[in-house]
Amino acid sequence: MYSNPIHYFTAALSIVLLTSCDKKEDQKAVQQAPPAVAVTLEEVTTTDAVYYDEYPASITPINQVELRPQVTGFITGVHFQDGARVKKGQLLYSIDAQLYSANYEQAVANLKVQEANVNKAQKDADRYHELDKNDAVAKQLVDNADAALEVAKKQAEAAKANISAVSTSVRYTKVYAPFDGVIGISLVKPGAAVSAGQTLLNTVSTDGQLAVDFGVDQKEIYRFATLLKNRASKDSTFTLAFGPDIYPHPGKIQLLDRAVDPQTGTIKTRLIFPNPDNLLRAGMTGTVRVLNRASTKSVVIPYKSVTEQLGEFFVYVAGDSSKVSQRRIVVGQPLGTKIIVKEGLKEGEKIAVEGVQNLREGALIKTDK
Repeated sequence: MYSNPIHYFTAALSIVLLTSCDKKEDQKAVQQAPPAVAVTLEEVTTTDAVYYDEYPASITPINQVELRPQVTGFITGVHFQDGARVKKGQLLYSIDAQLYSANYEQAVANLKVQEANVNKAQKDADRYHELDKNDAVAKQLVDNADAALEVAKKQAEAAKANISAVSTSVRYTKVYAPFDGVIGISLVKPGAAVSAGQTLLNTVSTDGQLAVDFGVDQKEIYRFATLLKNRASKDSTFTLAFGPDIYPHPGKIQLLDRAVDPQTGTIKTRLIFPNPDNLLRAGMTGTVRVLNRASTKSVVIPYKSVTEQLGEFFVYVAGDSSKVSQRRIVVGQPLGTKIIVKEGLKEGEKIAVEGVQNLREGALIKTDK
């Protein structure tokens, strides 16, 4: 008879406990709800952006030649100062010419012998032909005389060719500057043995103007082809930077390479820069700056509003319910404290610029406005 009161008491106690637990869960949920994040919003605007696209570049001479001897021998003279400016045709190196001069003299003497043989053969042939007119000599002897004359003439021609060859070797004992330019540090000294076509003596390169080469993505070929077509005599579109320093003379676009490199997807582009003060040297690296005047207005936002995650860029865009959503954007060129946005935003939208570090997707926000 006590079972019913006990069951009643147990049921009532369970209801009380469940109600108490529900209230605690509700209070806990209220306590755990994140507070609204204080942010500053700014409206996205557009502007006529003028900026520079930048490309890593290398400086190379327009004309450069490695000097190598064309004869074998010993260096007898170095006729310049290392690093000096040289003129076309200036004597740079001398190679021992005694052997080649002796060969030349021998070739000249041999030519005189062959010319004497030709003279003798000619007289013999003339004599036999006179006798042949009177049937005073066998026809075979006349033919032999003509053949001997032809042999003598061919030998004389060979002797002349040999003189040309050995005289060329004599000339090659002198190494001259191929064009106006600057010469490097000599790699050989007087007395050094050099081999024809093998030993590197020095390098001469032009420096009045220098080429600057850089790679352009194939998507930009049309733009640079247009710049090449419309190039002007004076232009500030192309400038050259070395860190914070800007080279004082603008360059001109000279050419686009024949084809796109299939490995990199880029095409080599060449600019020409004047070098009146000799500030540029072959082998330097720098940054080509290409002036870009956007044909349409560009979306510009404060750079501090952008967050980066795994190489991608995001901003927090304010919605109608006092919440923000994270949106991926494609950024362009920085403009001071701002940056151009190529894709992802449009004019009039509002983004968070202060308090961004405290935001998450769907976070509640509050502003002073």
